Amino acid sequence: MTAAARAEKAPAKVNLTLRVLGRRADGYHDIESLVAFAGVGDALTFMPGGALALAVGGPTAAAAGDVADNLVLKAARALAERVEGLKLGRFTLSKRLPVSAGLGGGSADAAAALRLLAHANRMAPDDPRLLQAARATGADVPVCLDPRARLMRGIGDILSAPLDLPRLFALLVNPDVAVATKDVFAALNVPPAEHIAQTRPGSLPRLPMVAMTWRAPRSSSSLRSLTSWLCFASCRAAGSPACRGRARRVLACSIRRARRPRPPVRCGSAIRRGGRARPCSAVRARATPR
Repeated sequence: MTAAARAEKAPAKVNLTLRVLGRRADGYHDIESLVAFAGVGDALTFMPGGALALAVGGPTAAAAGDVADNLVLKAARALAERVEGLKLGRFTLSKRLPVSAGLGGGSADAAAALRLLAHANRMAPDDPRLLQAARATGADVPVCLDPRARLMRGIGDILSAPLDLPRLFALLVNPDVAVATKDVFAALNVPPAEHIAQTRPGSLPRLPMVAMTWRAPRSSSSLRSLTSWLCFASCRAAGSPACRGRARRVLACSIRRARRPRPPVRCGSAIRRGGRARPCSAVRARATPR
């Protein structure tokens, strides 16, 4: 009897905070990060039996690179090296997350593959060989193995217990410009970890971040303005000249739209005269948003 296919979600990883502590001798960086997982992501299906294989489809499949280099296959091979007689099979990946966008899409896919293989081979979710395979696959794979909010330290291999965070409504903006994580960390030019350990805590370098309090916009123009501001801020942090130029044009267009004069309205203030109140009929201009 042929085993039934099983599917797993691979949710996007969102770094709510990110502090870069220093560059290690092996080229990686020590970090501290509060990580949560979004309600959007890729989807991975596994059919047990036969040789290891992977098919990739979906809206962002073309940008996912060569199938042979996919982290799904790397994770499966890493687990097979640690589990004798591991039952493999065919994976089908529906790629929906943008690639090289800092959302850990590839790591989430690899972690989903490990969960599927563990279920097919009747391995316990806390089997240490799963975590070993995750660490061998990539720095972000361990935190994606059990996608719940956590504090992440080291290069991503030191994890806290799951955190019970309240539900967070967030707007994720992607300017459609791929920025490799390795290039972003290299552009920070962070001193070695041993040098940073001798500095004051307040002088530790931090990755550029956007912090804001947001109320739901009342109009689509307000939403466009908010989206443009976030896009511009994210592109400045990424450091891509082409991305910054594109975002600056979108932002300028959004500001021009927001500052168009609005039609006048009646004042409506109550005026008392002779003991009787009547509405003021004066015309005033609506306040122009800044």
